[in-house]
Amino acid sequence: MADFVSKSVVKSAERVLATPLASKATLNTIIGNILADNPWGCTPYQSGGETLPAVAKSTEYYSGTIIYENNDGKQVGRISVRAPSSGAFDTAVSTLLAQAGLETAMGGAASHDSSEDGFSVTLKCHAANGELYNVTFKRDKVSISSFESDGIMAAVETWADTVSELA
Repeated sequence: MADFVSKSVVKSAERVLATPLASKATLNTIIGNILADNPWGCTPYQSGGETLPAVAKSTEYYSGTIIYENNDGKQVGRISVRAPSSGAFDTAVSTLLAQAGLETAMGGAASHDSSEDGFSVTLKCHAANGELYNVTFKRDKVSISSFESDGIMAAVETWADTVSELA
């Protein structure tokens, strides 16, 4: 029986943030700057007959919780919210907060504590050497995955060192 022979070494790395990102607005500013400025020197590439961008969002989600508290300040209910975009999350939260029927059903007033929100945005990047890799931003860490060249990690790390929110 034939054996599998390793052809490459795919790596991953992560940076745990000293302080979690303050908000999804902070995350979206960082992502917007990456998409606009391409700080890692990525290059457009061809796939399926199409030219794809050097850096693009491949996945994203935003999550949080609506808490219902009675007049005594006791939590009497909660609803989890998960949305595929920042705007959809904002709409879902504001819609839930405006539902008087839900407050009646839950037996308390609704509130949203954004300090408990979670978010994740993954960027798909095409390195100049031809490698495709991912950089994922979460509230408390940044991960690089599916890369072989140490130069990719060095480029992302050097850039991250210049972004105070990613310390």
